[in-house]
Amino acid sequence: MAKTAEQQTDDSRQAARAERKAARLAKQIDSFAKAHGGAEGQLAYIGQTGTRIVLVGEDGGWGDLVAPSYAVAESATRKAGITMHEDFDGEFAAKVRTGPYEWSRMAGIQVGGPSNG
Repeated sequence: MAKTAEQQTDDSRQAARAERKAARLAKQIDSFAKAHGGAEGQLAYIGQTGTRIVLVGEDGGWGDLVAPSYAVAESATRKAGITMHEDFDGEFAAKVRTGPYEWSRMAGIQVGGPSNG
């Protein structure tokens, strides 16, 4: 079944919107990479919310961004030209450097960190 002109216009708008979002995310990834001496990443599907782009800098700094879809996340990381990993494990995960804040938040009240209430 052929698409109507209205459906084709709507598809074009959605594609253009996704392309703009990917370009904005790529700029943010580039900025992170410059601030941390380079970056590598991994994509994690998080349901209807979208896809998480986990970034790890060469200096061990880390952060994440959320894309509205897996396709947009892939496009953004491709545009940014960073090395991507299938999984967040092994050597890649070992590059992450955490500080006291992260340890206290991960452990919570069990080791004297802030409570969750």
